[in-house]
Amino acid sequence: MPLLPSPRMALMPPIFRTRGLATSAQLPKSSRGPTGIVLLNMGGPSSIPEVHDFLYRLFADGDLIPLGRYQEPLARFIAWRRTPRIEHHYEEIGGGSPIRRWSEYQAKEMCKRLDSLSPETAPHKGYVAFRYAKPLTEETLNQMKEDGIKRAIAFTQYPQYSCSTTGSSLNELWKVTRRMDSDSQIQWSVIDRWPTHSGLVKTFAQLIKDKLKEYDESVRKSVILLFSAHSLPMSVVNRGDPYPAEVAATVHSVMSELKFKYQYRLVWQSQVGPSAWLGAQTSDTVKALIKKGQTNIILVPIAFTSDHIETLHELDLEIIKEANLEGLKRAESLNGHPMFIDTLADVVINHLKEGAVASDQYPMQCPMCTKEVCSNSRQFFLNQ
Repeated sequence: MPLLPSPRMALMPPIFRTRGLATSAQLPKSSRGPTGIVLLNMGGPSSIPEVHDFLYRLFADGDLIPLGRYQEPLARFIAWRRTPRIEHHYEEIGGGSPIRRWSEYQAKEMCKRLDSLSPETAPHKGYVAFRYAKPLTEETLNQMKEDGIKRAIAFTQYPQYSCSTTGSSLNELWKVTRRMDSDSQIQWSVIDRWPTHSGLVKTFAQLIKDKLKEYDESVRKSVILLFSAHSLPMSVVNRGDPYPAEVAATVHSVMSELKFKYQYRLVWQSQVGPSAWLGAQTSDTVKALIKKGQTNIILVPIAFTSDHIETLHELDLEIIKEANLEGLKRAESLNGHPMFIDTLADVVINHLKEGAVASDQYPMQCPMCTKEVCSNSRQFFLNQ
């Protein structure tokens, strides 16, 4: 039976319950720098030929889309069936996903700031590890070993934690580490969530303000904000996944920054298959509002840190272009916004100063989860 941190360990202050990345004063001199910062994300195919393999890996991941005992053959069938249509979608947005380009840019610019802000842990080297597209976790870990990285931070680019996203990426990192770094040459700590970080909140608020300026002042106060996040199967929600609550926390924080001046709702997108998913759906909500005569709407991708297929195709083409309404717009994604790059660096700096291997929430597995891999990966990272 997998071991979990004891209640006593979980209650200890972070600096006493872990030997993870502590503040510079607590780090032995020989352990300072280089520090690897690994941005974890779902990823996306950078070119059309990569689409099939991306889809197969996505549907083969039971943490994201649970398909039961027939996960692997069903994943192969679904990937084969959906590839032509999804290839066409990627062609419509320019031939591939920009998420790798944005992630690599974010990692590079973040590390420039970190080298200046935290010279005691410099040099900082940024990496990208995607769950379903290149560079895969295995490729990234191999590069880190070649670069001589001895300590690293796994930094989720899903600000709101879900076992289907951050959890899946960390499970994969644990599996790959167990196979490729069995003697633990790399010491890890984890930034597993940051849904209400002030920089994240302020950046979202600024992007909304920028988009609001495109409306005539006479109608600006009537604009409705629809915060759109990737949905989850209700089977995942009902086992206790914290994602819906953490996304709602981000939305509430952003609206607080905006002084609650605008009407808003949290809606959900990207449902797949016939099973029940978290709603209301973004597309259905937009159609319902338009029918009621409410046509000044801003879609805000609240759970994404860069543009990809869900923003560029699902929101921009399937919803906004199809509706063909001047008042229906989308707030820009975080991408390379300077405030967001500053935020990424600040999240890491705070993590280094706190000295914990993970957040205080990370040790808690979903109450109804029985997956051994989740217990084992948590045990690995918490015992660093």
